[in-house]
Formats: sequence, structure tokens, C-alpha cells
Amino acid sequence: MKKIFFYTVLLCSISSFSQSMGYNDLGALFTSDDNYGTARFRGMSGAFGALGGDLSAITINPAGAAIFLNSEVSTSMSFRNESINSNYYGTNTKVTRDFTNFSQIGGVFVFNTGQSNWSKTSFAFNYNTQKDFKSRWAANGNSNYPTFIYDEFDNLYLFSDGQYFDNYTDGRNDKYTFSFASQYSDKLYIGASFITNDIRFYQSIYLEEDNHDDDGNRLLGQLSEDLSTWGTGYSFNIGIISKPNQNIRLGLSYQSPTWYNLIEEFYSEGNLNGFDYSMRSPSKTTASFAYIFNQSGLISLDYAYKNYSGIELSPNYDFSEENRIFDTDFRGTSELRLGTEWRFKQLSARGGFHYQQNPYNGAPSSFDTNGFSVGLGYNFGFVKLDFAYEDANYSSTYDFYPQYDEVDAAYLTNDNSKFIATIVFSI
Repeated sequence: MKKIFFYTVLLCSISSFSQSMGYNDLGALFTSDDNYGTARFRGMSGAFGALGGDLSAITINPAGAAIFLNSEVSTSMSFRNESINSNYYGTNTKVTRDFTNFSQIGGVFVFNTGQSNWSKTSFAFNYNTQKDFKSRWAANGNSNYPTFIYDEFDNLYLFSDGQYFDNYTDGRNDKYTFSFASQYSDKLYIGASFITNDIRFYQSIYLEEDNHDDDGNRLLGQLSEDLSTWGTGYSFNIGIISKPNQNIRLGLSYQSPTWYNLIEEFYSEGNLNGFDYSMRSPSKTTASFAYIFNQSGLISLDYAYKNYSGIELSPNYDFSEENRIFDTDFRGTSELRLGTEWRFKQLSARGGFHYQQNPYNGAPSSFDTNGFSVGLGYNFGFVKLDFAYEDANYSSTYDFYPQYDEVDAAYLTNDNSKFIATIVFSI
């Protein structure tokens, strides 16, 4: 009679043997940005560094808070569709999900000082989702390489019938921005922000491998793991916007590293391990240019540089190898955002394009993020309604057998589309 054995493997070291995400991948994930914001902001793909006048633009350049003519508040909802296709040894598995996210709320308060040079001062607060971790994908295929090979009686199983991997993540990185800005002589705007982050991340993985021996007996190996990470971070942002003439706007801003204090719990097959650590994200510098076509429209361009090799985990004696990998395997990245807006009385039409380079050294161009956006807005006077649609796609790999060089990683293609709706009240 043929026998079926079930085998559960216990793996406790997330850095060396876990199928959950390692610290280097988590560092890249936690310091990335999904570019949520108001519908006007996203309708122009976030190209607002030299423009200001939008609450989400303040997260790029705080000097933009002084561009506002009047006080206002806004709130936004985002509806996201995610489609991830995995290819594992020639077998494609596609998972599609929908999410709803309360992604932005904020207000700016403008005070006209009446002084000759410093004519206006603004205070602003804005909440937005920096990163939405909600996601799920699965991989199914056969590497023809068995890794779960022994049963409890030390019988050897030599042949692989296939592997199945399921990856589920949840949580968010929420960003709270407190800004101050001032206008000088209608030519220069300066600003600064203090920023706090609240991060909550959860990952659950399930791995199943089906093997058999020469006699046709089956060994079904299974592994499940859960990783929870949460904590807080803080940073600051400074920026300027210059208006050399009525048509040209120039912007420059510096986003400091974010200093995170994190708590981790890792659960694998009955064992629970806890750990506290700190992480420093890379800084970010953004240079911006915009051209204003009087009252009819505008074109705006942002370039941002962010060096992911600057990520650092501490205490260093626990993370010396991970920090070495950040130094050698990660790189500085470029980000481009191009946007335009055209006005037809109370109606505004918008569009944009954005590009984000992958932070891993040697990553192919298909791993970079490319996206486009379109949007519409209507100004009723004291109320404005804005809508935007955005689509972005990129590829990646996930190695759920990191300890076996003989097994290839799964190849993932990710397509995310978002619909954003914003209501703005003048006060």
C-alpha cells in the first residue's frame, strides 16, 4: 500500500532560512512610497514640487503651503485594484484583489501679515498613506528539486511533484506632516515640516511541497510563518520655491532620513520570537521646474534622488551583514514625475507620467516602476471636486527557497490601478 506522510518543518531564523521577507527586503519596502494623495496631486502624477497650492504637495516641498491664497481643508478616498501574476517554472498564477483606502485628510491656514516683505504665513497639517501593504499573490509549479526529503522514519524522497506558495501581507505606513511656510516679496517661498510615521506590517506565508520516492510513497511538506512589525518614525523636510517671473517656478527640497523604532514578532510552527530594532531610511532630494501658461494651464517636472544604500539597521552587531548588503547591493535611485493641468473656466483637465528606479543593484529595467495618470476637477466656488485615475506596473522576484541555489525564484508582474476622489472646502 502506498503511504502519504505529512512533514512540517520548523525554521526560526528570518535572516538566513525563513521564507518570510528578510531585513534587506523589509528595509526597501518600509522606505518606499505608494504616492497616495489628493486627486489633483495624483492626476498630475505628483509633479508638484515647484507648484504648491495642494495639501499633498506639501509632503514634497513644504514651501508650497505659502502658495495657498486662502485657507482650505480636503479629504480623499482611494480605490485600488491589484493584479499580480507569478511565473514559477513556466506555470502562471494570477491573483486580483480590490481595496478601499481612506488615504488623505488635511488643512492649511493662511494668515496675511500685512508687512512689506514677509506678506503671508501658512500653517498646514496633512495625513496621507505613505505605503499600503495590503497584497496577496500565489505561486504554483514544479522545480523538480525536492527540499522536504525525509519523513519521520528517515525514508528518502527523491522526486518532486510540485510546490505551492501563498504570500499575504497587510498593514500601512501612515504619514503625518506638520508644516510652516512663509512668502517673501512675491518672489520666494520657504517652508519646513516635521513628520511622524506610524507603521504596521504583517506577513503570512504558506509553503507546500509534494514529493515521492521510488516506491510511489508521497511526502507532503508544509511550512507556515507569520511576521508582524510595528513602530514609529520621525523626520523633517525643508524647501524653497522661487518665482523669477510670472511664468517660471523653481523648487528645491530636502527630505531627511526617517528614524524608525520597530518591534518585531516572528511566529513559525509553534515558536514565537520577539525583537526590537531601529532603522534609518535614506534621505531624498527633489528639484522641480514648472512653467505657467498664464491662467490657462501649466507643465511641471520633478526629479528626485534617493540613495537606498543609506539604509541602516541597528544595533549594528546584530545587523552587520544586512548593513553590508545595503552598502553593496543597493543603489541611489532616480524618480521622475511629469504633470500638466489645463483649465476651461471651472473645469480642469490633468495628466501625468511617473518613473521610479528599482533600488537593487543590477535590477533589469522591467523592475522599475512606470505609470501614468489622468484627472478632472470642477470648482464650484467654496467646494471643489477632483477625480483621478492612475496606473503603475513593475516586475520583481521572490525567492521562497533562499537557502537552495538550485531552485529559482518566482517571477512576479504587478499592476496597480487607483481611482482617487477628493473634496476640497475653502474656509
